[in-house]
Amino acid sequence: MKKLKDYIINFINGFCMSLADSVPGVSGGTVAFILGFYDKFITALDDIFRGSMEKKKKALVYLFKLGIGWVIGLLLAVLFLTNLFEKHIYELSSLFIGFIIFAIPIVLKEEKESLKGKYHNIIYSLFGALLVILITILNRTGGNTFNLDTLSLGTIIYVFLVGMIAISAMILPGISGSTILLIFGVYIPIITKIKELLSLNFKVLPILIVFSLGVIVGILYFTKLLRKCLDKKRSMVIYAILGMMIASIYSIIMGPTTLDTATKYLTFETFSFWYFVLGGLIILSLEGVKYLLTKKDLKEK
Repeated sequence: MKKLKDYIINFINGFCMSLADSVPGVSGGTVAFILGFYDKFITALDDIFRGSMEKKKKALVYLFKLGIGWVIGLLLAVLFLTNLFEKHIYELSSLFIGFIIFAIPIVLKEEKESLKGKYHNIIYSLFGALLVILITILNRTGGNTFNLDTLSLGTIIYVFLVGMIAISAMILPGISGSTILLIFGVYIPIITKIKELLSLNFKVLPILIVFSLGVIVGILYFTKLLRKCLDKKRSMVIYAILGMMIASIYSIIMGPTTLDTATKYLTFETFSFWYFVLGGLIILSLEGVKYLLTKKDLKEK
């Protein structure tokens, strides 16, 4: 029963991360942080490359469980949810703003020990917020589509580096990996190549392998740095993450402008109060479930 519960929780976590990464302006790292498995996720990514054999096995099992939900979420986003994002982006944007607004007090509560007495580090919230806002502005001014049909040396190097940068952003709460891909002009080409691969067109496999290798190298180097920061400078990192989360509201507001068919940014007229409330209720419900499961696990021990 405990194993089944563990599989279900990790599946849901991975699924939610993947869906978040598919929405313009939203980060899978934000969802991981909100749902309380961010540290475990970063530790597992680092252990898979640097841990002992026992830690590698444990991390592999955990990431496999998380990965099942993530892959299914990605497939749904690629095959079915693209139209939903296009037609109901304002409702989804309102939903994710609800996620973030209601999640911030929860994060403050759970991290109160690391933040208490270190209020001078609040300056890092400003740095985190400015980073997200800058990336959002760059996304609006750049983002010309890059041609991935010709596999030249320049294309290989470019796609590899973009993969490294995008996965680093995807891991950070508040910075959307899809936004980074849009800035560098490879979001639509990569999504198109994935669709073609799902249609058994294996000619697109080389460029997707190059992108995947960039992602792996990005994980290898970035998770080590982030894990060290969380261990030794936790209050600074948490304040920076809170700044990123707050600024990601701006990214979500501007998200509709980054769709294939760009629409106006979210306004008070297009904002959906009920979806905002629904987002808050989902976060509170998940927090309640997490509390009950944690309490039950402590009793079993």
